Amino acid sequence: MKNARQEKIVELITKYEIETQEELASYLEKEGCRVTQATISRDIRELKLTKLTTENGKQKYTLMQDYTPGISDKYLRVLKEGFVSMDMAQNILVVKTVSGMAMAVAAAIDAMHWNEVAGCIAGDDTIMCAVRSTEETLQVMEKIRKIVGGETGQTYVN
Repeated sequence: MKNARQEKIVELITKYEIETQEELASYLEKEGCRVTQATISRDIRELKLTKLTTENGKQKYTLMQDYTPGISDKYLRVLKEGFVSMDMAQNILVVKTVSGMAMAVAAAIDAMHWNEVAGCIAGDDTIMCAVRSTEETLQVMEKIRKIVGGETGQTYVN
């Protein structure tokens, strides 16, 4: 729900010139999302929104950086640094990590809030991710490849 709400906030501030938290709450309510001022304030902080002065002298919310729903820099770094390889057994994704990093990498995967992943169990250097289907396991593997790929020089097992 949080990710969907934050995605909707990004969509709304891109589409409209929203100047205040109250105005943002009103737009969200029109979209069927009831929120408190505290929730909007927290979302603004988490999304790293800032205000920009428009040509007509008003201010509007805008993204300070590229936004990727559900992924913070901390979790990306943990996943990149801890990942060694991955393999699948139907709908179970087995991720190998640097020794001692499995719990942190599993927490990072859980924090991504990917709908495909039901949950993770971690040991010392191995994670078992329960994925909803074989097809979705392949999708999760591709997401992980995009995060850790290229620049890490890590190997992948398929």
